[in-house]
Amino acid sequence: MYNFEILGEIRHIETIATGRGVYIRHHLNRTYGRGRWRKLKGIASVRFANGIIGMAEIHWFEAHGIGRRDFKIKKVLQ
Repeated sequence: MYNFEILGEIRHIETIATGRGVYIRHHLNRTYGRGRWRKLKGIASVRFANGIIGMAEIHWFEAHGIGRRDFKIKKVLQ
């Protein structure tokens, strides 16, 4: 599914966009169901596809009752 695995919990979670600010909300509604979508970011320990473990800034979309979807690594830290 993803080319990385999240190890442990995501820390320093911040909301980036809500409501109309989520530019792909129509895609999210069609794919996962209607919801109040938010785009969030946080920092987590991840295991990359090649087996290396490191810290990364992760972005994802989330809606109440649907959960977290479409994780993406935006920046590798250290």
